[in-house]
Amino acid sequence: MARWVLHVDLDQFIAAVEVLRHPELRGRPVVVGGDGDPAKRGVVSTASYEARAHGVHSGLPLRTAARRCPDAVFLPVDRELYESVSDQVMAALRSLGVVVEVLGWDEAFLAVDGDPEAMAHQIRDRVRAATGLECTVGIGQNKLQAKLATGFGKPAGIFRLTAETWFDVLGDRPADALWGVGAKTAKRLGKLGIATVGELAAADPDVLAGEFGPTNGPWLVLLARGLDNSPVSDAPHVPRSRGRETTFQDDLPDWADVRREVSTLARRVAGDVAEEGRDVARVIVKVRYAPFITQTHGRTLDAPSADAALIEQAALTALDAFTGRRPVRLLGVRAEFQR
Repeated sequence: MARWVLHVDLDQFIAAVEVLRHPELRGRPVVVGGDGDPAKRGVVSTASYEARAHGVHSGLPLRTAARRCPDAVFLPVDRELYESVSDQVMAALRSLGVVVEVLGWDEAFLAVDGDPEAMAHQIRDRVRAATGLECTVGIGQNKLQAKLATGFGKPAGIFRLTAETWFDVLGDRPADALWGVGAKTAKRLGKLGIATVGELAAADPDVLAGEFGPTNGPWLVLLARGLDNSPVSDAPHVPRSRGRETTFQDDLPDWADVRREVSTLARRVAGDVAEEGRDVARVIVKVRYAPFITQTHGRTLDAPSADAALIEQAALTALDAFTGRRPVRLLGVRAEFQR
């Protein structure tokens, strides 16, 4: 294994790409989401740092973003452009002759020997030369450390986080500062009297196994100790799921209409699954009620299948688990592949 893992994260990627295309927007608050019309329903895909200063962030409704930052410039999502620029970035990283594991449009892990800071500077120079974009590089002895280090280096910086500095940097921070610990898990940990990374690292794995399961419980303790043995791999990314969503400009008050829309989404997902040539194990339905309350329910298939009728029926069965019959503003269907 390489001695160091570097995590490369492009700063405010989508907004930065748009500013490159529209240089006159540099320094102004920029919000990208939906079709760029904040009067319509949709959510923020990304926001520039200037917009974030006003409380605008990914996932925020566009209308709320417009209220928080009325001077922002709103732009539509241009997926093809972002994919093209991302490809240029990843090509620049691969040109360094190291193993590159792509995580998405705007981030990747690199396995590196030698001086990690020197490589980090080289990475930033290559990315800037290829695209004009800035990136932050996190340095660690494993992927977990490198990923978290990036957050301390932003924007456009370099930060090293190792076993020696782990608790000095993270020990007193809340448990959900860890990559992989969300708000729900942090809340459950809080009920056990565990609030910080340091307290989680000192917890009894057997106690956590009783609360989170024999695998996840001890894994949380290892996570809090900064331990991670997952390798950096350049194997092609294999999606774990396929999904579709629809946001309605007018709420759907009639659940007969909701049911028809879920059927339509499920059939579209089944079409996407057919192109993958893989079997689906579970189907998840997402319902966002007006004004902005989101719930999900899932249905596991009796046996993994790519049959469109079974995927649709699983989606409708999952929909039946929603007891609320309030007006709906968004519906989503996601098929999770058999692993």
